[in-house]
Amino acid sequence: MRRAIISSDDFGLSVEVNEAIEIAHRDGVLSTASLMMAGPAVEDAIERARRLPTLKVGLHLVVIEGPCVLPPSQIPLLVSPDGQFPSDQLKLGINYFFRPDVRRQLAAEIEAQFAAFARTGLTLDHANAHKHMHLHPTVGKLMIESGRRHGLRAVRVPLEPPEPLMAAGNYVDSFGAAALRRWTKLLRWQARSAGMVTNDWCFGIEWSGHMTADRVAALAAHLPAGVSEIYFHPATHKNALLQKLMPTYEHAAELAALCSPGFRAGLADSHTTLVGWSDLSR
Repeated sequence: MRRAIISSDDFGLSVEVNEAIEIAHRDGVLSTASLMMAGPAVEDAIERARRLPTLKVGLHLVVIEGPCVLPPSQIPLLVSPDGQFPSDQLKLGINYFFRPDVRRQLAAEIEAQFAAFARTGLTLDHANAHKHMHLHPTVGKLMIESGRRHGLRAVRVPLEPPEPLMAAGNYVDSFGAAALRRWTKLLRWQARSAGMVTNDWCFGIEWSGHMTADRVAALAAHLPAGVSEIYFHPATHKNALLQKLMPTYEHAAELAALCSPGFRAGLADSHTTLVGWSDLSR
């Protein structure tokens, strides 16, 4: 049996992203969005979520290349004076793992992001992390521990099998992608040991920012059995912030893909049932 969760990251990053998520939920197949609690347009995102009761919303945890929730003075080992996490993934990974003082501040910030989500009054549908940083064992552990205190029951595991990508387009597997697939086993173990549900497969990694209508229609025809999360980065247009952060991403094309008849038809033809995280059982 094939089941799919169709989702968007970066809810709250900009009004253009929020608009696209609303359109894709209303007119397309998007069921789920992941909210950045310190995003520049988070209040707009929360307002939209409150008037879209069928849109499922979870936490998009930010511990790299983005804004923090706590005052920067409380977590100076994590962020710059203006409250931004750095983008150096290797350095962050080393500090998060080896430095107890950094881990204490990281735990406080992760708890603050979950607490900020709780204050919205929205139901916590799931959690994942910006740039898949919850694959880091320390981040994954802290996210799951904090999440349990706030009712978290579902976690994204970014395991993208190569075979559907090869069948759907011009994809050549790499050593890095294969290593990432093996590394996801730790996160799945962490989540399931905590009694949480996970997806089996995840699509949107190798084609991140380029999940176009033709690609996703072809992908839909080759989805494997099990639960696949297919995630997108839509926006109505690329503003200055999106241009700075994701200059090559095809945001408008991803919105068009979410609303395209071909994607919907591909899912139907492959007998894929659209579901949400709350439909999954442990």
